[in-house]
Amino acid sequence: MRLAALSVDIDEVNCYAAIHGLQAPAGSQHAIYDHALPRLRRLFAHEGVPATFFAIGSDLDRSANADALRVLHGEGHEIASHSQRHLYDLTRRDGATIEREIAEAEDAIERAVGQKPVGFRAPGYTITDAVIEVLERRGYAYDSSVFPCPAYYGIKASAIAAIALRGRKSRSVLDDPRVLTAPANPYRVGRPYTRRGVGLLELPIGVTRGARLPYIGTSVTLGGPRLARVLSHAMVGRPLVNLELHGIDLSDVEDDGLRWLAPHQPDLRRSAAEKEAALRAAIAVLRSAGYAFVTLAEAARALR
Repeated sequence: MRLAALSVDIDEVNCYAAIHGLQAPAGSQHAIYDHALPRLRRLFAHEGVPATFFAIGSDLDRSANADALRVLHGEGHEIASHSQRHLYDLTRRDGATIEREIAEAEDAIERAVGQKPVGFRAPGYTITDAVIEVLERRGYAYDSSVFPCPAYYGIKASAIAAIALRGRKSRSVLDDPRVLTAPANPYRVGRPYTRRGVGLLELPIGVTRGARLPYIGTSVTLGGPRLARVLSHAMVGRPLVNLELHGIDLSDVEDDGLRWLAPHQPDLRRSAAEKEAALRAAIAVLRSAGYAFVTLAEAARALR
């Protein structure tokens, strides 16, 4: 059985501003929901792919955002939790805050789509045993936060340092380096969460076989269709290919009013059309290799 899942973290532009120590200007705060999300919906409909959307609970206070998720849910896509406020330092907060961030997001998503989420992804991929314990206690089917990718870890550390040298403070935080030793295929977590055990099912973010290169929206779209095909072929053989995207992976710097973010965000160096072509190429490779596209909740049920 070969399964492939496409998931989208619906991080609004204020999240990217926080990473780079910037302030999002008025008029662009809803660019992801208003512009990128409709493009993703059309792409998945054209390709016949069910996807998983990780929503931030507080974003659903805006009725247009809640309506958009309701439509996606009605079309067969999964709506999962990306926490209530997308606190990059969630794993460094006290237990009561962690519990509240998860519980409030559940309530917000249930109000929007009529169903509680069964999956969770931590802000910035940063997870801990304490967060996983809350998810287990609250009955989640899976977590999808572990990203065992040395290249990504190094790039993230360098980016945080570079932002500090420019006199700004990034809200992004680094994960425990032990995450780099975690399994790259689905596993039940132990303690620490980077080891196999009998706990919650973990569906790791995609890394290629061998070198563990990042198989995420940024790497797939920046390299264009050719690199997308190369990376996708390097994923073939994994029981679950988990391609994690962000809404910004189908944002357009000109059409979406994001010129202010372009100097800081590599995803915006290519147009939405160019990035869509790369994603289509990745989907085509996986489909030709015999992968069936499912939501992460469906993958969790199959793998259990």
